[in-house]
Amino acid sequence: MRSAFTEETAERRVESTPLSHVSIELGHLYMEDYAKGFEHIRAQFRLVAPWVETVRSSVGGKARVSTCFLIDDYFSQFGSPDAVVPMVIAAAGETGLTIDYLAREAGCARSGEVDVARLVLDRIVADPAPGTNGARPPLVKSGWLCNGRRGPEAGGFEAMGAEAQWHPPVQNAARRHSIFVDVELWDEPDGARVWSCPYLASVWQLMRLGLLRDHGKPVVRPVPAAETLPSDWETLPSLVQLNPKAQPFSAYRTASVLPSRFLPVELAVRTILSQVAVDPEVLHQVAGRAHGERLQLADELVDRVSYVFL
Repeated sequence: MRSAFTEETAERRVESTPLSHVSIELGHLYMEDYAKGFEHIRAQFRLVAPWVETVRSSVGGKARVSTCFLIDDYFSQFGSPDAVVPMVIAAAGETGLTIDYLAREAGCARSGEVDVARLVLDRIVADPAPGTNGARPPLVKSGWLCNGRRGPEAGGFEAMGAEAQWHPPVQNAARRHSIFVDVELWDEPDGARVWSCPYLASVWQLMRLGLLRDHGKPVVRPVPAAETLPSDWETLPSLVQLNPKAQPFSAYRTASVLPSRFLPVELAVRTILSQVAVDPEVLHQVAGRAHGERLQLADELVDRVSYVFL
């Protein structure tokens, strides 16, 4: 009998995912938006529609473009899928928009057996500022992530000693002046972790860019819409393909058309994404495919993400 010993990493396989050129997000509404009814939602899509055409025209008529819409069922559940989803589809359709994929925000936290939020957390490499001394708890304990050096830590000092000097926060790699951002990734109000909106939005962007794997497999796959939608959100798949003829969900680049109230959230998203270390094999795979299509693909993740704020 002959025995062969190999390292597990040597046999690792990273599964490829289909990629569009651009994934366009058609909006993200809160519970109060849905409470205002069909006319309000249609009015929101009416604002979005011209900008979707602008994005499409900017990438050319032959480019693969898919659209998506995110339902916020993580922080508050409202109505039911069999009532809300048809209303959203109809409101978009009356403004000339087609929603190819519909996603649940809860799926950015957990999708099936995959703890997606914690998977991404393990990939965050915090960017320490010069002179960091470890006085503040690490990210995994504090739940806070920033893009530079925070203000002075509170602490004691010797009696009759010199008064501690205040200094301002400083952004890493600032251009002349700092724009300091400190982002809360989660809190635990009742002992159970609740991921923040910016953090889940960061996971959402990584999903759309096709960069997340769990043991080499994509963390979420589109599931064709059933003829009858369920009456509770937990039963609805994390990602539903509404349009059978849609181009792939994930894409080399993303574009999101959002109300201006999301500007601070997306600034936080970019801060988080700038410190996520994606699996090098996945990055190499996507870069190779882009090269094969003669596409210029930005090295930095945040440069693959774009917005229109209404």
